[in-house]
Amino acid sequence: MVVEIPCNCLLKQGLQRTAGIAPKKNKYMRLEDFNNDEDKVIQDKLKQKTWNEIRANDSWAIFKIMSEFVNGYEIMSRIGPCVTIFGSARTKTDDPFYLLAEKIAFKIGKAGYGVITGGGPGIMEAGNKGASLGGGASVGLNIDLPFEQHFNPYIDRDKNLNFDYFFVRKVMFVKYSQGFVIMPGGFGTLDEMFEAITLIQTKKIGKFPIILVGRSFWEGLMEWIKTVLIEQYKNVSQEDLNLIKIVDTEDEVIEVLDNFYKKYNLSPNF
Repeated sequence: MVVEIPCNCLLKQGLQRTAGIAPKKNKYMRLEDFNNDEDKVIQDKLKQKTWNEIRANDSWAIFKIMSEFVNGYEIMSRIGPCVTIFGSARTKTDDPFYLLAEKIAFKIGKAGYGVITGGGPGIMEAGNKGASLGGGASVGLNIDLPFEQHFNPYIDRDKNLNFDYFFVRKVMFVKYSQGFVIMPGGFGTLDEMFEAITLIQTKKIGKFPIILVGRSFWEGLMEWIKTVLIEQYKNVSQEDLNLIKIVDTEDEVIEVLDNFYKKYNLSPNF
């Protein structure tokens, strides 16, 4: 079946030349004329939807979203206090940060907390592995992705959740964590870190420890925040940096967690 899409003549000719196709003298461009899958996806997203498509796809999606929230709340509410470990899915098993994440998770488990991760490989796998070895709950909040993501074998069988929507998954991280331990990672790790900082800063959630592990990795970013956001442009307050602790060892992570909750006369079993 050939799907035809109205296309501006100049845009059409440019795309055809990029794909090595001789320009055609008609007002339509076919999906197969695009030179890669990404172009096809973008064009499909920009295509005007009919009312039936909107009603079928957009309106009914709310039930899928609701089901993910309900399932997440029911399972997570039974687990107890947890600390979430974030980091790159691309970190190899012999990387020093993988080994450090495993040690951190082990000590977190021994301290009485469960460990939540994104459920995938890399740092997430190290977190779940350390939690299992330390006797703590090992929770995985997995997400369906076209690359990288598959659940790791160290998640407790009854605590392996799968999500289609990033925003539902992020709610679970924030709602059921007593602290964030953030290892070196990419855009996803930064997104989760800054969202938590923003929610605490704006008092949408209660304060909890945000611990960045690896001074060599994080100090450049923190220096940029200090010199550019705070001093040069004054877009952030100096007090906002008090939300963040930077450490290098597993013992420092446990110390930050213990000091925070002892201040409020709480323990991992609260």
